[in-house]
Amino acid sequence: MKPNPFIFSSRNGRSLPVACALLACVLVMPGFLRAQAQGPVKVSLDDAIQLALKHNHTLLAAQTTILQDQALEVQANLRPNPTFFADWEYLPLTANEWNTTYLHDETEADAGLSYLFERGKKRQHRLQAAQDVTAQARSLVADNERTLTFNVASQFFNVQLAESTLDLATLDVNSFQKTVDISEYQYKIGGMSEGDFLAIKLQLLQYQTDYEQAILAKDQGLDDLRNMIGYESVPADYDVAGPFDYEPLKANMEDLQIKALQNRPDLRAAEQGITAAISQWELQKAEGKVDVTGQGNYSHVNSINAFSIYVSVPLPIFNRNQGNIAQARYAITQSQEQQRGTNQQVLTDVHDAYVGLKENDRIVVLYRSGYLDAAVRARDIEKFAYEHGGAALLDWLNAERTYRVTELAYRQSLYSYLTALEQLREAVGTRSLP
Repeated sequence: MKPNPFIFSSRNGRSLPVACALLACVLVMPGFLRAQAQGPVKVSLDDAIQLALKHNHTLLAAQTTILQDQALEVQANLRPNPTFFADWEYLPLTANEWNTTYLHDETEADAGLSYLFERGKKRQHRLQAAQDVTAQARSLVADNERTLTFNVASQFFNVQLAESTLDLATLDVNSFQKTVDISEYQYKIGGMSEGDFLAIKLQLLQYQTDYEQAILAKDQGLDDLRNMIGYESVPADYDVAGPFDYEPLKANMEDLQIKALQNRPDLRAAEQGITAAISQWELQKAEGKVDVTGQGNYSHVNSINAFSIYVSVPLPIFNRNQGNIAQARYAITQSQEQQRGTNQQVLTDVHDAYVGLKENDRIVVLYRSGYLDAAVRARDIEKFAYEHGGAALLDWLNAERTYRVTELAYRQSLYSYLTALEQLREAVGTRSLP
């Protein structure tokens, strides 16, 4: 029998149409090609922040405190357990006395049930106090998220600074390498002294050193950022993406302070601390109320069956929970003072961050006002003059160094400005500034 060219045999001996295999290739290959074409994963600043909020283990550990406090809410809302007890007394020691008559007429058996009746709405106060603690824990976790967001953004800008420095170093090395090649040729044909050639070659060493240091700074920065956003959330060859540029801010300090008082989670936690302290005070006053224990007993004594009811109430002569009530009252004052201190700290943070941002803003604007172009032009003029015999080698190398120092200083100033802007966002408590 002649084989069918459109059928192939599988391992289990069954025959499958080649068309199915081709269809599978058609369905799978586009996705595979897209994955290959996409290259390394690019993470923006917003992506990095969201990944950190989802995968940072320190934050995830802090978030469990909310669940722990919610579990304590359940515990606080529980009622006391009833107590059951039973006894059988005057049992015989000899075997011949173990008979129905003796057990009925001569022994005593008791069984009873007791329950503690809480007064002063203790359970309701316990639950309210636990709920207030949980609310404060949520705000404290939100404050952890605020701090983590700032740290991630700062590290993100640090990586961008390293990449910008690496780009500059790459251009400098490639450009100056051509100068070294030309100078080497001129030296060999006698058009340049050995001293001038060595001076140019040593200048290349500085550019190559900057290049290697920039590579190291980028790799270390990416590792540190990966640790913040979750080591397993991005692949090892990931990279950052986004503009590393100047973003002017026009908001005034008063509006930022008002917004901070509305948004800062640590201030909200301090305010909730007052509420929690008041709840503890109410709970301690309720704990000062005496509870009542009710008990019912069934007794069988010498062939007599009886039922007894007991009620016990502690007499609040000495202990009325005075110390805990007083301590809770002072804790309210403590929480109020902490809230006032946090309020002042919020205003101070916004003021300091705003002043720092404005200072960095002036520096960046100063560079962008013409000094960057002046450094490039001064270098080009000295290079042209040197190549045409109108300037000394030292003048040209100094202009080259000045250009490199100016470019690096501008990038550092830009990084400082972006970090200051992020610090202002942290101080205000939101990334959406007015």
